[in-house]
Amino acid sequence: MEATIQSRFTNQKLYKVPTVRCSATTGKAASVFFPNGLGSNRADWQSMCAIINSNSAGLIPYNSSSSSSGDNTKAPMINGHDTSATLDIVPVPKLPRPLSISDLSPAPMHGSELRVAYQGVPGAYSEAAAGKAYPKCDAIPCDQFEVAFQAVELWIADRAVLPVENSLGGSIHRNYDLLLRHRLHIVGEVQLPVHHCLLALPGVRKECLTRVMSHPQALAQCEHTLTSLGLNVAREAFDDTAGAAEYVATNGLRDTAAIASSRAAELYGLEVLADGIQDDSGNVTRFVMLAREPVVPRTDRPFKTSIVFAHNGEGTSVLFKVLAAFAFRDISLTKIESRPHRSQPIRLVDDADAGTAKHFEYMFYIDFQASLAEPRAQNALAEVQEYTSFLRVLGSYPMDMTPWSSSSSSTSASSSGSSS
Repeated sequence: MEATIQSRFTNQKLYKVPTVRCSATTGKAASVFFPNGLGSNRADWQSMCAIINSNSAGLIPYNSSSSSSGDNTKAPMINGHDTSATLDIVPVPKLPRPLSISDLSPAPMHGSELRVAYQGVPGAYSEAAAGKAYPKCDAIPCDQFEVAFQAVELWIADRAVLPVENSLGGSIHRNYDLLLRHRLHIVGEVQLPVHHCLLALPGVRKECLTRVMSHPQALAQCEHTLTSLGLNVAREAFDDTAGAAEYVATNGLRDTAAIASSRAAELYGLEVLADGIQDDSGNVTRFVMLAREPVVPRTDRPFKTSIVFAHNGEGTSVLFKVLAAFAFRDISLTKIESRPHRSQPIRLVDDADAGTAKHFEYMFYIDFQASLAEPRAQNALAEVQEYTSFLRVLGSYPMDMTPWSSSSSSTSASSSGSSS
């Protein structure tokens, strides 16, 4: 049985159409015969169907100059081309590119399009740390530490750079508590030297000052220097160093100075009355870089791992066992920090004399120099887990091995400010 596909223009002999030969038993197309030397394969059949559909509004007639009298078997002219030897495939329209694995991968570690959240206003040391951690990034200021955490969780930012400890002021406890509350991962660290300056409005002399504003830690880090300068001024705490500089400039306070970076002076039009007023030149703040996904631990460079755990009710003996697990494997610890166990701040212990005794419960934060890719670190954590009721790895990340100097902070701040 033969089924012939015909155009309504076939009787006008515009061109000949192919014939489909179907099987008598299955009813399926067994072969297709194409006249005019077009071949009999499936590709030619599909191409011809596409041409028929594209010309359904009106088929192109033969080129009378190229057709000889009485020769009705020559192939038609399509778009001015002879199809007896070749058949042009109908072009496929440009479609949207499918997503690839690179589209779904995390943002690059370094790049000009990386959005980095930090606490403070432009000119803050945290902005300088963000510029050092991710050069040419798009720095996003946040008014609170928790807002920076939420900015990453809500995909407003790709990373967050937040301080966790200072060589003079100690730990920033607020961020340690937020690390436990949120589910972000530590993916790196950066150490930034702190270089404080005494800033005031142009034309203001030090003798006219009655008040100095800055972050509480900055005030404490410059206490002796302020006294040696002969300044009998009141100290007033502010949310951050650059914010204090902005406040002095915005309100035109000619009796008030701020302790902040030299970049803050440039941004807010202030003058530097005294440079490098920190009491100790070795004033360094350590920042951690946070992301939604952890980095893959490696062994080809120095790594640091941060964990937090709670003991199982055996008291301080658990801490000794945990420390022994690392000491036995020759793993160096770089930090131990304890914070109150907020979900269970007090533990009741039976006392033989009278009733119960109350003990405080703590969470312990530990940083140690080893990568989770190392078997010794894996074995140490396996042993620690036996002694604790709660254990969480905050991150295993590359250590900051870059050398620093007293001018590093101002350099990093300038590079960060050029992109924000």
